[in-house]
Amino acid sequence: MAKGPEKNTKNKALHTKLLNRKKAKLQEEKKERALRLKVLVAKMNEKKSSDESDAI
Repeated sequence: MAKGPEKNTKNKALHTKLLNRKKAKLQEEKKERALRLKVLVAKMNEKKSSDESDAI
């Protein structure tokens, strides 16, 4: 019985490594974006509360 062609594990491993790197990068960007949004929301809430206290 003849075996099939050898599996290309080197490229497969490299591809997985690159995909994992890409996923990690996207995850990091997502965290940074969320943090930036959180800071911005806090800033806007602070401004809003100070505007309301000035009006009263």
